[in-house]
Amino acid sequence: MLTMVTLTVAESKRLIAKGVKSLGYVERALEEGIVALAKGSTNAYIAEELLGRKIDKKHYMLGNTMPAKSKPFSVDGSLPDVVIRHGEVVNGLSAVEAAKQMGYGDVFIKGANAINPALNQAGILVGHPDGGTLGATLGILTSRRVHLLVAAGLEKTVPVDIESVAQRVKKEPSRGEAYGLWPFTGHIFTEADALAEITGVQAIPVAAGGIGGAEGCVRLLLSGAEEQLDDAMALLDSVWGEPAFG
Repeated sequence: MLTMVTLTVAESKRLIAKGVKSLGYVERALEEGIVALAKGSTNAYIAEELLGRKIDKKHYMLGNTMPAKSKPFSVDGSLPDVVIRHGEVVNGLSAVEAAKQMGYGDVFIKGANAINPALNQAGILVGHPDGGTLGATLGILTSRRVHLLVAAGLEKTVPVDIESVAQRVKKEPSRGEAYGLWPFTGHIFTEADALAEITGVQAIPVAAGGIGGAEGCVRLLLSGAEEQLDDAMALLDSVWGEPAFG
């Protein structure tokens, strides 16, 4: 059986957060190991799901993208990083410092500015001279075989080879605003993956965009057994109406 559904960007972030919490290896790490959550807009929703309470999500961010002529709001990263060890929140430990204590089976959750799921590619814009969070952790996470979970909505999908674009960004001089583009990979996890993980449906993005608050939205084609679709609609009903970020 088939049906189509639409998710706004905020609804997708909430759905991704619920899906991340339900992943088997995340559940194991929450109970038996370490889960560290880097700052970012999608990760702010994940923080709420893992903590079981609301936070001021605007303050669980560092870099951000806003319209060129919009009135900005404060995003200062002032909330402490969420790090959970053996089911308990570790106060005063940053995600970067937590990475140094991680090992096989632990989970580090990072967002992205760009994804190409077909090529299993992610990209992050980097303005920090030392490479930011990724620069401080990627070598550790790779050498210790920590799960790197890349939580990003389908609105971040770009129709290019991120590796190739990153090389062009690096080689050509810039005029005005320019950041480094760092390609990386991990377990890319989108709202489509969240639906599949929780309910068993197959979710395929078939359209995007809209008006009246649906700008940046994604339209998904869901297929599965009737019971799976019922579960999917119940899950979606729990995220529909999620207010826009900020």
